[in-house]
Amino acid sequence: MSGDPDAPLPEHIARLTRARFQLPRRGQFADGNRIRLLSTGQEYFPELLQAIGTASRSIHLEAYLYEDDPIGRSVTEALVRAAARGVRVRLIIDGFGGGEHIRRLARDLEPRGVQIRIYRPERWWRMQRRLFRRLHRKIVVIDETLAFVGGINVIADPPDEQGPRLDFTVACEGPIVSPITLSCQRLWWTLSLPRLSEPVAPFPRRFGLRTQQPVRGGVRAALLLRDNLLHRRTIERAYTEALAAAQREVLIACAYFIPGRRFRAALLEAARRGVRVRLLLQGRVEHVVQFYAQHAMYGQLVAGGIQINLYTRSFLHAKAAVIDDDWATVGSSNLDPYSLLMAREANVLVRDAAFASALRARLEKAIAEESIQFGPEDLLRRSLLTRIFDWIAFGITRAAIAIIARDRHY
Repeated sequence: MSGDPDAPLPEHIARLTRARFQLPRRGQFADGNRIRLLSTGQEYFPELLQAIGTASRSIHLEAYLYEDDPIGRSVTEALVRAAARGVRVRLIIDGFGGGEHIRRLARDLEPRGVQIRIYRPERWWRMQRRLFRRLHRKIVVIDETLAFVGGINVIADPPDEQGPRLDFTVACEGPIVSPITLSCQRLWWTLSLPRLSEPVAPFPRRFGLRTQQPVRGGVRAALLLRDNLLHRRTIERAYTEALAAAQREVLIACAYFIPGRRFRAALLEAARRGVRVRLLLQGRVEHVVQFYAQHAMYGQLVAGGIQINLYTRSFLHAKAAVIDDDWATVGSSNLDPYSLLMAREANVLVRDAAFASALRARLEKAIAEESIQFGPEDLLRRSLLTRIFDWIAFGITRAAIAIIARDRHY
């Protein structure tokens, strides 16, 4: 029920992996997809539970957090029922995010037909860099025909909040489901290798997948992955290339926003060209170091003509963006060192005016009704002690990345 994708592989398996593990370095676009935007868990979980309830062949679920709360228990019960009716159910949860709960769940569910792998189980007596490289993507694939990709974990919203966490998932049908399925199958294969008592299954390949027919009137979309093998900069590069081509508008919503120099330079250059650049960022303290570290950059961004809005209605967990009229992305990747340099992430990139308009409308509503703008006067109001703490937090973040991710140019 656990595996470590960085553990040394037998040489014959390593050769097989090098020869066959050739996912594209950039997302490959496919036409004819139906992509639906789901805003917050209030829209997502009813659809997820319905899809699990109607699955007939297979369910694959990946998440960073899988909580023992009403949502987690509802999803677990639905998975157990699916396994009981003969559906192959596979569950991959991050070893740190899942914590002790997922280990207990594995012991309980595997005898009931739910297969579980724990991504990099916590081993604090062996502190190694690779233990910080976590599974942060959130993907569900149902019968290899429907996929959910986004930023929403298996977790209930806090009962005392004014509203649900602002986050998004996209429901995907059409040709894009094939690469999503393949990425899930390959991660499962990798995590299953340490089980030496079992025969090694064939490496998942594209030609073994079910062919998904284009949806009439569907849109152009691509899966963007970030990992530490072949896709180290895929998501960041998609953003920076779109920023370089932006002509009118950039609107980014990001829970943890501490981008590197390249990304900040691309944002500032877009603003210098006259592009309207707006950021919707976390307005409540959830993780102290990240919250204050991103404040250290606000002066540079505001001085460069970038509008910063802080989401205050509840916690912001969104990882989404709209650039000009028809470029939009939703996924699990924040724009911070953790997501861009260490974690496994998955975003869906959509080139469609109607989808971009729907996402833009939801973000515009959040800016107008659920946020406050952070301007030059707010910088002046921050005390000297607070500003010092901002830069200390930023320095801690940069130093940690230099040590853990070995990226001194971030």
